[in-house]
Formats: sequence, C-alpha cells, structure tokens
Amino acid sequence: MMTKEQRSEIVKNIGTKFGKGANDTGSAPVQIALLTARINGLKDHFTANKHDYHSNRGLLKMIGLRRSLLKYVKNNDTAKYTELIKELGLRK
Repeated sequence: MMTKEQRSEIVKNIGTKFGKGANDTGSAPVQIALLTARINGLKDHFTANKHDYHSNRGLLKMIGLRRSLLKYVKNNDTAKYTELIKELGLRK
C-alpha cells in the first residue's frame, strides 16, 4: 500500500520530467509510474501469500492497464517511451 506522501513524491518526480508539472496526475507517464510502484509493492504480499488468487487477479489487471498505457505512450512519443522505460527500470 502506498502512502499519500509516496504518491505525491512519484507525481512530483515523474510529473516534472514527463508531464505538464508537479501536479499532473492524469498524464500517461505519471499513471504508469504509479502503477509500477503499486505492482512492485505487491511483491512482498505474494511471497508471503502464494495462494491469494483474488489479489493475483487485481495484479494482472494492473499489469494489463500499465501495458496499454505503455503502448499509448510508445505510439505517441517514442523518445519519451524509451526514457520512461529506462527511468522506471522496466524490462524493455
């Protein structure tokens, strides 16, 4: 679970680099960064609870949403896409 301070820190850092400003929470790169933080935060939960299939479904939905947002950014601005992938440490 992300705290409000962690979320505002992510929005401030990613929003100033890729968005329109420090308060830009709706742009695709900021949403991708927030989803990545939530996905990474669930790693500990799934190592402790291997048979939590209901939360696993939510995780898969978040991954799918992040994938579609990444596809949108890639189609519109390839340079921003490659920089965002590098910044977040994603596999591509």
